Amino acid sequence: MLSVVTMPRQKRLDVAGGCYHALNRGNARQTIFRKEDDYAAFERVLGEGLERYCVQIFSYTLMPNHWHLVLRPGQDGQMGKMLRWVTATHTQRYHAHYHTAGEGHLYQSRFKSFPIKDDEHFLTVCRYVERNPLRANLVKRAEQWRFGSLHRWENNCDKAPKLLSAWPQRRTPAWTKHVNQAFSDKELAAIRTSVQRGRPFGNIEWVEKLADQHGLWSTIRPRGRPQKTIEAN
Repeated sequence: MLSVVTMPRQKRLDVAGGCYHALNRGNARQTIFRKEDDYAAFERVLGEGLERYCVQIFSYTLMPNHWHLVLRPGQDGQMGKMLRWVTATHTQRYHAHYHTAGEGHLYQSRFKSFPIKDDEHFLTVCRYVERNPLRANLVKRAEQWRFGSLHRWENNCDKAPKLLSAWPQRRTPAWTKHVNQAFSDKELAAIRTSVQRGRPFGNIEWVEKLADQHGLWSTIRPRGRPQKTIEAN
């Protein structure tokens, strides 16, 4: 008989005052927003979550099969509590609306996240999030995508529900034009590594200090050996 030795679940930081990028996808990348009303319903759930938990949202984008948030918990553990509530509530309401209860998971797993240094790295991640619909060829300009923070900022329409908080960093001049400019391959690779591995996003000194303080070296070091199969007695 063979058993598989699995790695422990990766540690995830959720400390008051820190900035984080969070992401979740539909199970098997299935569509989780089928129509405009679905996006609006999720925004209402986000608004309810912000009323329940001590969290600020700075930027976000809802895509057909996933979402991105840049946020800051006001108390330790609040990001995780809010996003667990948001995904559970969204799942329940989705299944009730589409009569799909019992047909499997809506989301692929728990959300992914990584810490962001509160400097130009914060602006880079917000730009990455707000540019997502343009990169996916859903619109010709990023601000045209109605289901995200850039459209709300650009059109002064962050109302009903109000989701966004003032940024801890001043936006780059001509921010919308900046968002519409393409990233370099190097910039994209760095962000995607953080998305995939939960690696802190900042300069190397800050990243290593955070890794020391919170035991995050597994997000920085090269991947270890593959899973081993062990023959059980």
